Amino acid sequence: MAVVRGLVVVVFVVFVVVECAAAYSSRILHRFSEEVMAVRISRAGEFSGPLPERRSLEYYRMLLSSDMERQKMKLGPQHQLLFPSEGSETMSPGNEFAWLHYTWIDIGMPSVPFLVALDAGSDLLWVPCDCIQCAPLSDSHYSLDRELNEYSLSGSSTSKHLPCSHELCELGSNCKNPKDPCPYTVNYVSRNTSTSGLLVEDILHLSSGSGSNSSVRAPVIIGCGRKQSGGYLGGIAPDGLLGLGLGEISVPSFLAKAGLIRNSFSLCFNEEGSGRIFFGDQGVASQQTTSFLAVDGKYLTYIVGVEGCCIENSCLEKTSFRAQVDSGTSFTFLPGEVYDRVVEEFDKRVNAKKTSFEGSPWEYCYESSSEVKIPSVTLKFAVNNSFVVHNPVFEGPDGFCLAIERADDDIATIGQNFMTGYRMVFDRENLKLGWSKSNCQDLTGGKTMPLTPSASGGSPNPLPTTEQQRAPSGHAIAPAVAGRTPSKSSALIICPNSSLWLLSFVNLLPLLLPLLDRLICTL
Repeated sequence: MAVVRGLVVVVFVVFVVVECAAAYSSRILHRFSEEVMAVRISRAGEFSGPLPERRSLEYYRMLLSSDMERQKMKLGPQHQLLFPSEGSETMSPGNEFAWLHYTWIDIGMPSVPFLVALDAGSDLLWVPCDCIQCAPLSDSHYSLDRELNEYSLSGSSTSKHLPCSHELCELGSNCKNPKDPCPYTVNYVSRNTSTSGLLVEDILHLSSGSGSNSSVRAPVIIGCGRKQSGGYLGGIAPDGLLGLGLGEISVPSFLAKAGLIRNSFSLCFNEEGSGRIFFGDQGVASQQTTSFLAVDGKYLTYIVGVEGCCIENSCLEKTSFRAQVDSGTSFTFLPGEVYDRVVEEFDKRVNAKKTSFEGSPWEYCYESSSEVKIPSVTLKFAVNNSFVVHNPVFEGPDGFCLAIERADDDIATIGQNFMTGYRMVFDRENLKLGWSKSNCQDLTGGKTMPLTPSASGGSPNPLPTTEQQRAPSGHAIAPAVAGRTPSKSSALIICPNSSLWLLSFVNLLPLLLPLLDRLICTL
């Protein structure tokens, strides 16, 4: 007969096999019974001295201590939500910064702050560094209350060059010596826009917002951006860019690989131009989701499949498409045929006079009036999931425009304007995009998430509980102990404990002894 091994924590059950009848009988043994204690002492020498008298205060104190340890084991490793050490808040300074969302991050030792654009469409975190050709960094060029900074390898005690031999050095084959600093060049979709320089290793400062050890120093790879071109010289990301893509070199990938977070992050943008970023956030159970799609068998970026578009209650035929979800794009682009169908139906339903505005990139613009009702735009996904765009228009002083443009190819781009009003969850662990309505302040359906690091060590804004986050499937809790079984043919299993661990005040125990007697497994 095979011997089955299990956990020795609470209660043992002894199984006796009756071969002819294929029946089982069992005997329940209390965790503090002589048989169980003999096994535990002989195996690990766990206890010294006599056992406490049954039903005594010390007896219940030991039970409670055991229960609380079991709760820790049952919950398993506790991943935390992290955000930049300067706070979780993001901001959109408007046209001056190309309508993108930015956040302050701290890099190196001593730490230096950088205002980086948030880009889910690329992977690398880069900042201006030992500049040959960079955007102006003086606050006199921007409507900011603080200076932008330039990174220097010599100014950080924790920085070091990434060698050409490193597995993440894509241009390593071009190096003369494998020990040479690794060069990089990243070209972006925007015309003639690129960054190039050297890859370095340094520390990114993060916070969990709670507890005395709320700060986290995460080793990451950073692009020392010595030379920028195109839009990066004209107001887009003058102080760097935080790539949030699926590549191994992205910050979310480093944090997840280090075991600091679940492999997921969330972005939330509101209509006031602010928002939140959280690493490790898998959203809430009530959120809607759709799966990411592979391209040529690989998950290279956040591509989703849209099954159709609706204007008000009119769902249009032949409006399915694939789309990249990209926080680094301000507005939304649709494939040509889909674009034509959507804008024509929108134009039919909007009760405003069509007009044009000088310099506007959009075709469908209208005059404002107090009577205007803007038609809703909805994206339909699989399993009846839908994404209602909160505000599909861009409003100016004299009117508004449908903020959708024609894409150059058959891949659409869902930009920041469509994400507004949602907590967008990029669940890389389960390869799903999640979304739920949010004002970007209360992100847990009742509990406020931390918005800034805790100064006193205690957080007035606690992180979501385990239940409030979507626990990924397929991750069983590993056994804490896999001990040898007793000499008799038996299997050791756990008897479900009561929720006595909740009774954290031991001095109340004598008043609850009758109740405890009824709840705890006994002989």
